[in-house]
Amino acid sequence: MQHQPDPSSIPASPYGVVHAVRGAVVDVVFEGTDLPPINSALVVEWDRPAPLVLEVHSHLDQTTLRAVAFQSTAGLARGVSVYATGAPVTVPVGKAVLGRLLDVVGEPQDNGEALPDDTPRRSIHAPPPALHAQTRTTDVFETGIKVIDLLTPMAQGGKAAMFGGAGVGKTVLVMELIRAMVEKYQGISVFAGIGERSREGHELLTEMRGSGVLERTVLVYGQMNEPPGARWRAALTALTVSEYFRDHQHRNVLLLMDNVFRFVQAGAEVSSLLGRLPSRVGYQPTLATEVARLQERIASVAGSAVTAIQAVYVPADDFTDPAVTTISSHMDCVIVLSRAQAAEGFYPAIDPLASSSILLDPLVVGKTHYEIAEAVRQALARFRELTDIISLLGVEELSTADRLLVKRARRLKRFLTQPFMVTEAFTGTRGASVPLADTLAGCQAILDGVTDSWSESALYMVGTLEDARRKNAAQAASKAGDAA
Repeated sequence: MQHQPDPSSIPASPYGVVHAVRGAVVDVVFEGTDLPPINSALVVEWDRPAPLVLEVHSHLDQTTLRAVAFQSTAGLARGVSVYATGAPVTVPVGKAVLGRLLDVVGEPQDNGEALPDDTPRRSIHAPPPALHAQTRTTDVFETGIKVIDLLTPMAQGGKAAMFGGAGVGKTVLVMELIRAMVEKYQGISVFAGIGERSREGHELLTEMRGSGVLERTVLVYGQMNEPPGARWRAALTALTVSEYFRDHQHRNVLLLMDNVFRFVQAGAEVSSLLGRLPSRVGYQPTLATEVARLQERIASVAGSAVTAIQAVYVPADDFTDPAVTTISSHMDCVIVLSRAQAAEGFYPAIDPLASSSILLDPLVVGKTHYEIAEAVRQALARFRELTDIISLLGVEELSTADRLLVKRARRLKRFLTQPFMVTEAFTGTRGASVPLADTLAGCQAILDGVTDSWSESALYMVGTLEDARRKNAAQAASKAGDAA
């Protein structure tokens, strides 16, 4: 009797065919016993110049799988041949990608030369560093932005996020941080543009070329005109590039992501297309897992760190939104941008009371910094409590102590505004970067009453207290001239 081979021992064919196309989701049939594993890459062999890359996400039955496309599927027909690579999507890393603009699969999109054939490649899926290998640092990352350095200091090797609704200045703040850190910081910068406008990406590329910092920067884009698969995985591509510089070249990396909410949103789109039942507020049931897989890979190891600064859109200004609360739970530093602050013209529109940082501790920043920051926070909190009384009855109805506190809190609020260098062309006001020592000295002087006789406008949109002193003197001289 002839021996019949075991079906499981028959090798699966690496080729399948397209069975169905639903937007960015493609069903593929493989005639074989083993389907390609989850998160492995498939390449569609069609008659277009650019390859179409798919990523496997679920096995529907023994012969059919469902995959997500990283490029547009327009023109893709049933029966087209698909090749299973058997490995996850890999992207180019290392020195060759410095100064380049890449898409989600690592293809250059800046009309430059092709990457060398010997460029190393890494999988976009990787585990976070083992806990015993991770290190924690308490080194403060000085930004030159007064309100951040004073109330929400950032950690080198930490994770900071800027939360805000539409039009409150998240992208401008990220741009200013890029500029500030490029001047002081000699590491590698990796920028991930996730689901943002093409115009913003073009402006950032042009500005980096003009400032001469592009040679130390890698740009990875999955923009809003691209399929959800590209927007969903662009963050992992940027993170993979960052990890290579951290682990293999032992260099510090600054990872900037704008906007992490679009990463969550793209995941929700993919989840719906895959046929999963939505969870709370329509988000994907795997929301917490997806965010954790991204954020836990951002870590420091011995001798080198990835420092992440992330902009997060807050839908409808609802800070209780599940995406916002899930992302904020992973952060060391939470910077909340307030629409009320922006409406009053206080920029950066950071809410000093809602924002927080685990580094604002006397053991980390020192006793003097901590005490000044707490005094500033208490003065602003008391002023906010008295706002309704002032609007109804007027300042005159307050006690003498409260009137003095309100006077100083109003000056503190204005002193914590700051002109940015990236907005000089629009505002006509020269940008300022303020050392932490000058910020602390200025706030202490205001709390001590040094500026009680100054006009409030002298402290608005200036750098150091000395700048405010000169502005006040100029205003006084101008008034004296008008009176004469």
